[in-house]
Amino acid sequence: MNILKNRTVLGVSCILLSLVICFAVTPLFNSSLSQRTSIVRVSRDIKAGDKINGNMVQTVEVGSYNLPSGVIKSKDDVIDKYVLADMKEGDYILITKLSAAPVAENSYLHSLNGEKQAISVTVRSFASGLSGKLMPGDIVSVIAPDYKNQGISIVPEELRYVRVIGVTASTGYDTNTSENMEKKSDNKEKELPSTVTLLVSQTQSEILAGLESDGKLHLSLVYRGSKENADKFIDYQDKVIKDLYPEKEKKAELNAEINSGDSNEANKTPITGVDAMQEGEGE
Repeated sequence: MNILKNRTVLGVSCILLSLVICFAVTPLFNSSLSQRTSIVRVSRDIKAGDKINGNMVQTVEVGSYNLPSGVIKSKDDVIDKYVLADMKEGDYILITKLSAAPVAENSYLHSLNGEKQAISVTVRSFASGLSGKLMPGDIVSVIAPDYKNQGISIVPEELRYVRVIGVTASTGYDTNTSENMEKKSDNKEKELPSTVTLLVSQTQSEILAGLESDGKLHLSLVYRGSKENADKFIDYQDKVIKDLYPEKEKKAELNAEINSGDSNEANKTPITGVDAMQEGEGE
């Protein structure tokens, strides 16, 4: 009799529990899933160091359940802020990715995606670094005096066109930062560059490391101007390296795609109009 009574109590309890779940817990859970909220999302690719304006972001309505912690929900909280890391179209904007102050130091290092590398070379004399006048974005040629102890100075084909991404003083601060601009405006002595940071491929970095080890390296300015025109020099240089080291560059591209999850090389359009560069090489 007691057993039957216990089974009856247990059965009734299970029925009551299922009713509570069906008519109380489940509706609350479904309600939380269906709740919507507005968040700020990237409407086009943004590079590290960029200042956000209204055209770069948009407000969209999404489900509020399981949103990342720190996601920003108002455009007013992102406009005129500076980006600390690259963001792609469609990314949610987190508060940890923004800065109220300009990203003056090392912003160019945040844009590395595995396709290319940053390497610094020493400016061993005032003249070898273009008298302290090099700037990020410049296209330079790397001259190798007494290349491989051959008694001649040449520009290696792999280093004919290289992009400068940083110019750094012996203090460790880039010479184009606000600290150095303030020194210049206060009529204090300008800090001269100690190293120049270049954006290069794996092949170029190996050659540069050898020249740096030998202590023989000189930089000459090739082009300073719009990024579009500067890119033509770099695209031409990349093509030369692929022709010289096809297997090595193929492996490097594959590694970059695996590391970055991006197949940007496949989307590049062929570059034309570099005949003027080739003619310049023959002069």
